Amino acid sequence: MTDETLRVLEYDKIKQLLAGQTQTEPGRQRAEALHPLNDSEAVKEALAEVDEMVWVLGERGRAPLSGCRDLEPSLVHLRAEGTWLLPEALLDIRSTLESASSCRRFFADEERTPRLCALASQLQPCRDLFEELRRSIGPRGEILDSASFELGEVRRDILTVRSRIKRSLENLLASEKLAGVFQDRIITERNGRYVVPVRADHRGRVKGFIHDESSSGQTLFIEPTSVLEWNNELQALQREEKREEERILRRLSESVRREKPALRQDQRILAHLDSRGAAARLSLLYGGVAPELTDFPVVDLRDARHPLLLFHSDGTKRDKGAIPIDLRLGRDRSALIISGPNTGGKTVALKTAGLLLLMVKSGLHIPCHADSRVFLFSRIFADIGDEQSIEEDLSTFSGHLQRMRRILEQADQGSLVLLDEAGTGTDPAEGGALALAVLDTLREKGARTVVTTHLNIVKNYAWQRSDVENAAVEFDRETLQPTYRLHYGMPGASSAFTIARCLGMPDAVMKRAESYLGEGDRASEHQLETLNQLSLHLEKERADLQVRLEAAARDREKRRRLLVELEQQKRSLIEKATRKAEQKARDAERQLKAILKEAREAGQEAREQAELSGKIREVRDELAKQHLPESPTGVVPRQVTVGEILRIPALGADAEVVREVGAEAELSVQGKKVRLPLSQLQQYTPRRFAEKKAGAGKIRSRVERDSFSPRLLLVGKRADEALVVLDRFLDDALLHGAREVEIVHGSGTGILRKVVREFLAEHRGVVAFRSADVSQGGENLTLVELRP
Repeated sequence: MTDETLRVLEYDKIKQLLAGQTQTEPGRQRAEALHPLNDSEAVKEALAEVDEMVWVLGERGRAPLSGCRDLEPSLVHLRAEGTWLLPEALLDIRSTLESASSCRRFFADEERTPRLCALASQLQPCRDLFEELRRSIGPRGEILDSASFELGEVRRDILTVRSRIKRSLENLLASEKLAGVFQDRIITERNGRYVVPVRADHRGRVKGFIHDESSSGQTLFIEPTSVLEWNNELQALQREEKREEERILRRLSESVRREKPALRQDQRILAHLDSRGAAARLSLLYGGVAPELTDFPVVDLRDARHPLLLFHSDGTKRDKGAIPIDLRLGRDRSALIISGPNTGGKTVALKTAGLLLLMVKSGLHIPCHADSRVFLFSRIFADIGDEQSIEEDLSTFSGHLQRMRRILEQADQGSLVLLDEAGTGTDPAEGGALALAVLDTLREKGARTVVTTHLNIVKNYAWQRSDVENAAVEFDRETLQPTYRLHYGMPGASSAFTIARCLGMPDAVMKRAESYLGEGDRASEHQLETLNQLSLHLEKERADLQVRLEAAARDREKRRRLLVELEQQKRSLIEKATRKAEQKARDAERQLKAILKEAREAGQEAREQAELSGKIREVRDELAKQHLPESPTGVVPRQVTVGEILRIPALGADAEVVREVGAEAELSVQGKKVRLPLSQLQQYTPRRFAEKKAGAGKIRSRVERDSFSPRLLLVGKRADEALVVLDRFLDDALLHGAREVEIVHGSGTGILRKVVREFLAEHRGVVAFRSADVSQGGENLTLVELRP
């Protein structure tokens, strides 16, 4: 990739945006050194790593990379034998090793981030060196007492001597004999020795050595003789401390020197991870994706946006994004010619294509639709902008020719060439002919080319070549503003007169201009503008139709889901009813068996026992034969009425007509609305309609009973027959709100009375029961109190 191409496509600004997202200095340096990759496998690997880092940012946040420092200057310094590092440099090494250890733990999900995990596994924490540095260097770059036993001893001695000196001088300052001698009651230092400030006119009252005086000469800084030896001892201890610190630094530096390869590898990997993290954050900022990479030359960028139009110059994101465009250069196309009015976005489209392809080759996500496809061209050439140079005696046209010559020399079948305003800067006829010759040559070389132009001869070139396609930038004649979108298949009108009028050019001048333009040229320009407007109108209609088709698809899917849901509800209700019926059958069978058992125990005749057993078998056989009733059949309705009840055979359910819509009906099924064709419905014969409650509009059912008597006569009935009648009697009593009823069962052998009272004891609606008074019938009658 030539430096000229990178410059005109503003590749450096992408590197600046990327560098602004890094966390570390090595990561920033790596981002600034970004360049397009020539190996397609390396590009795929880089894009996959950015994909993984995007997932990491969304799930776990930023990697713990902030502690990584630039170690290269320190490692270079250690090349010479005998050199050693300062504590600050050693602290940077400790911080970097800590980041390396944290990143090994952070990137541990081999399933979701296999590439980043493999990369982080190569980090070497250098445990021994890290522990040695941790014991020796503090968080502010100071050498700790724990760095060596000798250093700790010396520093403790220094503290002891310093305390003695200060106590002696404090006593001196507080002495009443020397009141008024001292300028201030403070202890200070001069030349590393402790002194006190003495007034110049009292210098003879304090014996000692003068180390300094104030600028006014009124104060002398004297070291009293009483602390002279202690100051000498302190100086000696401090020199010993410096020697021990230097010895420690040399020892630590030697340990670092032994780990130089591992430290360089750690910094390289951490910088790599930081640059991938920056690429992921940048991708999230502009909604980037990794496009599909093809094995054949093609450019299919959908909803592409120029990344530099999404950010301010300082790297902050703009509130208003760029207008997306579709850039297509199909597999069977060798060239794309873009035309249209000035300020319409032709050059921006050209730069967008070139810059996005460079970003993909650099392993970066690009702002476009996820369905986009691109080919990794081996070379990208760009001739964009005015390159005239007074110093080199180059005009605009001469500059274009020189760049064009270099492109023709280097372009091949793996190249993409971007030419802005081909054939301009000279006579339109000669410039257009030269542009066509360049296009022919590039096509013969197998290169792909994207050209912008205003020249009709270049626009017409696409009509004459099946592998060349025209595209027009959209221009809205109603607002007289460009929309920056591309329409393929026809050239664009330059609309110079329209734009001139929009910018306030006098009408007289415009009329003269039109008079100079030939009738054929005016007609041609008008036809192009008309075709462009027609294309715009058709595109809008196509977009509207697409929206309607998508809405219809959503409605169909919603109806399908509703039908499935209703079918599931139907099955659930059937299963529930079946289980309830089976449970009742089992309960009834148990009760009948209990009655039979009691009958046997009471010595009932064999004939009656046989009859009871036969009835139990009949009940069991009848229950086994039970099956769900088949759905009623009916006719397909031709016309329906709101409120009519129709059958939905597919669901096996009834539905109420809410609204008639031509050949369809909107129905209410179990509280849900669905629209179905009349052909999928059945109409009852005779027709059924929902009965409405007053003011509510809901279907209701009503249970009507005959007149009720609170007295039941069971005398003379068999036990099983009596229980059936008793159960129905209690249900009627509860429905009519009776609070007390009478059951006449007689006395006889007492079996009927026992069965009745056992039944009453288990009935949920019975609160209590008792025998009647003797005057009312005694044991022949049972009074029953019911729940309200």
